[in-house]
Amino acid sequence: MTPRVLVDAAAVPADRGALIRYVDGLVAALDRAGADLAVVCQRADAERYGKIAPSARILAGPPAITNRAARLVWEQTGIPVVARQVGAQVIHAPYYSIPLHAGLPTVATVHDVTCFTEPDRHDTIRSSFFRAATRTAVRGAERVIVPSKATRDELVRVLAADPTRIDVAYHGVDRALFHRPSEDEIKRVAGRLGLRGRPYVAFLGAFEPRKNVPNLVKGFGQAVGDLPSPPALVLASAAGWSDEVDEAISGLPVTVRVVRPGYLSFADLPGFLGGAVVVAFPSRGEGFGLPVLEAMACGAPVLTTHRTSLPEVGGEAVAYTEPDVESIRGALRTLLESPERRHTLAEAGLARSREFTWDASAEAHMMSYQRAVDQ
Repeated sequence: MTPRVLVDAAAVPADRGALIRYVDGLVAALDRAGADLAVVCQRADAERYGKIAPSARILAGPPAITNRAARLVWEQTGIPVVARQVGAQVIHAPYYSIPLHAGLPTVATVHDVTCFTEPDRHDTIRSSFFRAATRTAVRGAERVIVPSKATRDELVRVLAADPTRIDVAYHGVDRALFHRPSEDEIKRVAGRLGLRGRPYVAFLGAFEPRKNVPNLVKGFGQAVGDLPSPPALVLASAAGWSDEVDEAISGLPVTVRVVRPGYLSFADLPGFLGGAVVVAFPSRGEGFGLPVLEAMACGAPVLTTHRTSLPEVGGEAVAYTEPDVESIRGALRTLLESPERRHTLAEAGLARSREFTWDASAEAHMMSYQRAVDQ
């Protein structure tokens, strides 16, 4: 019998980015697998988690935890109380930080260590928090879950973490959401973007420095600037730093079009990703690279970098570039001039994406929970 687990989903932000798709995908898969599960979340999310995990016990935290500072305090004081109330045998903190005096085994997910390896590419305040939380998790949690072997190896290298206490659990992809789109889905999204049949290269993610968006913009401009009918570049992002992106866009030739639609709804993502000529994700470092996997699942040819975990996700089913402008320019131009190569990558990526499931991820998590209890 698996131990009773309390999953702390109270840190779920409103924009439901890639890290939160991890929490949702995992909770649903744990419920399908018959895990003895309780989920604590913000009040606004209680109904949704009840639908995601109908067999789980869903507990809404106090209204004040919508404030980040209040939530962090409640994480230390309230989560241990809730865990005792539901008879949990282990707490899973899926977003770095753990309660320091939980009174029972704790499992923490560390998504990446780029705040250590790429400190200048993170916001200073957020980076300080994640460094402290990661050090605490490595020191205090019974088990640490990471989404890739690369992240495990970086934790060992950078923080001298004990590799025998680290469990690798790859992310999965929600196939109900991320699938090869129909022509109607593609046309609907293209219409909303105002593309009017114009082909486009897609980027999906935050405008964080490590995502390397300015170099993507510059490399794209150089790759298509001399084409008579260049594709557009569509940068879909809910939030993030953008001054450097604005500067890069302002330096493009007038013939090169960049579309910035902001946040796209989940319903639009298959049409957006699957309708792109290329999905470009030239990140300097990822803990996993969920946007790459999701683009592959939508049947898109993907261009990414051979950095950190990204080769574990893409394998030989994606194209690779170095993150500098000149390399991005050459790699994009090569793909744009080769429909056959793009077709091959799209088919290979779709096939490879089927190897990553939330059910397999849930199984790896449940093994980690059991190890935490047995330690």
